[in-house]
Amino acid sequence: MRRVQFFDTTLRDGEQSPGVNLSAEEKVTIALQLEKLGIHVIEAGFAASSQGDQEAVRQVGERVKNATVVSLARAVSGDIEKAWTALKSAEAPGIHIFLATSPIHRRYKLNMSQEEVLERAEAAVRLAKQYFPVVEFSTEDGGRTELDFLCRVGERVIAAGADVLNIPDTVGYMTPQEYGNIFRHLKENVKGIEKVRLSAHCHDDLGLAVANSLAAIEAGADQVEGTINGIGERAGNTALEEVAVALSTRNECYGVETGINLKEITRTSRLVSKMTGMLVPGNKAVVGANAFAHESGIHQDGMLKNSATYEIMKPESIGQDGTQLILGKHSGRHAFRDKLTALGYSFDDQQLNQLFVRFKEMTDRKKTIEDDDLVSLVEERLGDGEEIFEFDAIQLSYGNHSLPTASLRLMDHRHNRMVEEAACGSGSVDAIFHAIDRATGEPMELTDYKIVSVTHGKDSLGEVYVKLKRNGTEVQGRGVSTDVLEASARAYIHAVNRILQRAAKQPKAEAVHTS
Repeated sequence: MRRVQFFDTTLRDGEQSPGVNLSAEEKVTIALQLEKLGIHVIEAGFAASSQGDQEAVRQVGERVKNATVVSLARAVSGDIEKAWTALKSAEAPGIHIFLATSPIHRRYKLNMSQEEVLERAEAAVRLAKQYFPVVEFSTEDGGRTELDFLCRVGERVIAAGADVLNIPDTVGYMTPQEYGNIFRHLKENVKGIEKVRLSAHCHDDLGLAVANSLAAIEAGADQVEGTINGIGERAGNTALEEVAVALSTRNECYGVETGINLKEITRTSRLVSKMTGMLVPGNKAVVGANAFAHESGIHQDGMLKNSATYEIMKPESIGQDGTQLILGKHSGRHAFRDKLTALGYSFDDQQLNQLFVRFKEMTDRKKTIEDDDLVSLVEERLGDGEEIFEFDAIQLSYGNHSLPTASLRLMDHRHNRMVEEAACGSGSVDAIFHAIDRATGEPMELTDYKIVSVTHGKDSLGEVYVKLKRNGTEVQGRGVSTDVLEASARAYIHAVNRILQRAAKQPKAEAVHTS
């Protein structure tokens, strides 16, 4: 059976999502989980983009032992040498060189002729091959590149020693048929194509990234590139978890094996979501909260008789706890009876019908019914790095006819002293953030604030995400507590610490942005 390799760029292309900024420690944590997932190639970053990114790539390369770790690089000697500096101590180092090839990029971005592009590509691959055992070359905007020129590029880089030839749909423009045909054409017309691994890298601007990636695999691609949860700039990248599950579930159609440990998918998805602050939509394929949840009475009845009626794969196969039969206004008697039985209750048909009427009345007032709600109904019927500042305590004063005030105490580890401050604000959260600014003496610009419920119920954990900006640097902070106001304070302090740590340890970076 043909083997398809998975190339994960969550730490590079995924980090280019607006607002995402991962520390070296966070990148290492995610990379080690990607290793458990069975990812074959991990793109750790863009070593030439900044000193911080070079250090992150180095750390990932040293910690990961069972996957090739690569750095992105432009087709210039400086990038290639910096990538080698970062990865020379890695267990399995590699490099991913890119150069635009499409007419619009050649004319408006590079101002280069076809021959100049060919010479640059060949020289870059030859230089990289002096350092790296694995060299991947990407034809940026390959999807919109003339097929004959794409073939010429392929032949030049293969002759220069490339191990992988990647054809990215950089702007998410291709249809599955068009994209698949590119790979067929290359396999039929490029001399030496059998010496390289063909790779597909798709963006999701038209919502076709996964479909295009699968079409490329059908057409002979041996490697698929993407990110966990499909994160990435603009509309994102190919969601690797969706490709992995599709290839497994429809193995009779694709006839390939991947070596991906599907049971690690859910854990990996949740880790990436938490680390990046990019929430997974409930209706997201494979890993969304509703992917294995059923509320419709007809669906629940079918699920109780045979789960294959409405589920094409088992939730346990990707590390989920199991199917959720959600009791709500669309649920039927079968699911209602089954739930009561699971709770330890037994009723005859008449009693069940009476309870079902009350249940339906309840669903008109409440979207989702919890176990405790059912029990009440039945009983009624029966009768990141070292911290610079550390959160210690908070006191709030609020009234709808008074000015919200926050009193805050935190530990200043720089001066080894406790600091107390108070401030007013337009609301409780605003007062808390003003108090922190005064206590730290480090005023920040708040650019985003959001709250997420981690669990259900009045005593649920609230997780707060804030984004702070100062002197052009924007970071994200996270805080968790059963009290969202305390979580807000913790998130803000976390973000302040990250900005101060970055300012102290990292030199200003030259911004480099690619697809």
